[in-house]
Amino acid sequence: MKRNKQIDIKRAVALAATFNFLCSCTRACLLPFLTLYFRQLGLTPAMTGIIMGAKHLISLVWSPVASLLSKHYNKRRAVINGSLVCSAAVALVLLLIPPTDVHTQSSSCNVTNQSSGLGDDLLMSSVQPETSSTTAHPKHLVSQPGVTVPAKTLVDPEKSQENVSVVVNDSVREPTISSSAVYPATSSSAAALRNKRSDLKSEELQGGETPEERSRFDFLGSLKAMDAQHQLFFLILITVSVWEFVSAPLEWTADDGLYEYLDFADASDRYGSTGLWRLLGAACGVAGAGLLVSQLSCLIAAQTHRSVVHFYCYAGLTALALPAASCLPLYLNRKRDRANGLLKAAQLVRGSPRALLCASTTLLVGVAGSAVENFLLWQMADHGSNELHMGLSVALALLSQAAFPLLAPRVSRLLSPGRVLAVGAASLSLQCLYYSFLWGPWAVLLAQVLSCLSGGALWWAVKVQCEEVATPGAERSVGRVYSALSLHTGSGLGSFAGGFVVQTYGLAWLFRGVAAGLMVWCVCLLLLQWRAPRQRRINYSRLLAADASEASDSESEQERDWLDKAMEDNGSNNNYGRRINH
Repeated sequence: MKRNKQIDIKRAVALAATFNFLCSCTRACLLPFLTLYFRQLGLTPAMTGIIMGAKHLISLVWSPVASLLSKHYNKRRAVINGSLVCSAAVALVLLLIPPTDVHTQSSSCNVTNQSSGLGDDLLMSSVQPETSSTTAHPKHLVSQPGVTVPAKTLVDPEKSQENVSVVVNDSVREPTISSSAVYPATSSSAAALRNKRSDLKSEELQGGETPEERSRFDFLGSLKAMDAQHQLFFLILITVSVWEFVSAPLEWTADDGLYEYLDFADASDRYGSTGLWRLLGAACGVAGAGLLVSQLSCLIAAQTHRSVVHFYCYAGLTALALPAASCLPLYLNRKRDRANGLLKAAQLVRGSPRALLCASTTLLVGVAGSAVENFLLWQMADHGSNELHMGLSVALALLSQAAFPLLAPRVSRLLSPGRVLAVGAASLSLQCLYYSFLWGPWAVLLAQVLSCLSGGALWWAVKVQCEEVATPGAERSVGRVYSALSLHTGSGLGSFAGGFVVQTYGLAWLFRGVAAGLMVWCVCLLLLQWRAPRQRRINYSRLLAADASEASDSESEQERDWLDKAMEDNGSNNNYGRRINH
C-alpha cells in the first residue's frame, strides 16, 4: 500500500487520456483523406488499394515486434518520441512527390482547377486550326468521373511552344498531315530520344563497374523506363511503407507502458476510459481538418492544392503531442511476456468455437471497413461533396460509436453478445449498401448514425467474448487478437481486393458486393452460433478472491476460538491457584 500512495493515479489517467486524444486527433487530420490525395496525384484505384494494403500489413507485423523490442531494451520513451518526430517528417516527404500528368475528377474543386489550366488552353487554341472539327478535346475526357487520360495526351506547358512549332512546320511541308497524327509521332520520337540518352548514360556509367553495380544501374534504368504513373506509384509505396514503419510502434508501445504503470498501482481498470478519448479525438481531428480545408481556395499557392493542409495539420498536432509524450508515466514489468501472451491468446481463441466465429467476424469487418475507409470519400466526391461534408460525416460516425456505452445496458438485456455481434455486422452491411446509392453531398449523413451499432455494439460484443474466453491476465492479449491481428489482416486483404474491384466494376459495385457478403455471413453466423456449444470459462480470479475471503474468515474464527480457550484456561488456572492459597 505504501508504493500505491506514491503514485498519482488521477494524474496518470489524465495524461493517458490527453495523449490518446492528441494522437487520435493527429491521425484523423490526415488518414481519412489520404486516399483522396492519392487520387488527386493520379493513382488508379488498384494502385491505391495496394498501397493501403501494404500499410495495414506492415502495421500487423511490425507493431507487436517493435513493442517487444522497446520493452526488451527498456527504450519505450525513446521509441514513442522517435515515432512521433519521424512520422511527421516522413508525412511531409509525401508532399515532395510531384503529381503525374494523369488527372482524375475527384471533387468539384478539381474540376475548377482543371478548367483553369492556362498552358493546356493556350496549346489547344494554337493547334485547333490544324485539327478537324470532330477531333475530341482532351478536356472532355478529363471531365468524366473516374476516367484517366494518358500522360502523352496532355502537354507540359513549358514545352507547349516547342510542340506547336513542330506541328506548324510539319503542316507547311506536308499539308495533308493533321496535328492529331503529327503529335503522337512527335511524342514518340521525344520518348525514343530520352530512352537513347538514358541508355548512353547507363553505358557510360557501366564502363568500369563491377557486376553488382551494373545490376544496380540496370534496376535504375528500368525505373526510368517506366511511365510517370508507375514511377509515382512506386515512390508513394516506398514512402508510405517507411511512414508506417516509423509510426506503427507508437500505439502498442504507449499502451503497454501506461497499462503496466496503472497495473502496478492496482488501477488497471481505469485505463479503459482512454478508448472514449480516442474516439472523441478522432472526431475533433477529422471535423476540424475538413472545416479548415473547405474554407480555403482550391490553390493556396502556385500549383499547390489545398489538400496539402492535411499534412501540415498532421505535423503541427504531432508537435503538440510531444510534450504530453515526454510526461507519460511509463513502467516496465519484465514479468509480462507480450509475445508469449499473444501466442497463448491465439490458442485460447482457437480452442473456443464461439471465439473463432467472433474472430472470423472481425476479419470480415476489417475487409468491409477497408472499403469504407479507402473509397467512401471517392464516392462522396463523385456526388459533389467537399472536405466539409467528408469531415463532418466521418466525425458523426465516430461520435455515434462513442455513444453506444449509454445504450449498452438496455441492449445487453434484450440480446445476447452473439446476437449483438450479428446485429453489428448487419448494420455495417446496410451502411455499405446505402453508400452505393448516394445522390448528394449530405446524403451520407443518414447512414453514419448506424455506426452506433456497426462500430460500438460490435466491439462491445467482442469485448464480452474476450472476457469469456480469456484466463486471468490474458484479457488484453485476447483483445489484441481481435482488434489488431484479425482486423488488420482483413483490412489488408480488403484493400488489395477492393482496389481491383473499383478499377474493374466501379465504386458502387464495390459497396454492393461488400454489403451482400456481410449479410450472407450474418445469416451463417446466427446458424453457427446456434449449433456451437456455449463454453463459459470459470473466472479464477473471482474464485480465488472468494476462497481467500472464506479462508480469512475461517482463520479469524479459529483465532477467536483459540483466544477464548486460552482465556478460559487462564481463568481456570487462576481459580485453582486461589484455592491452593486458601
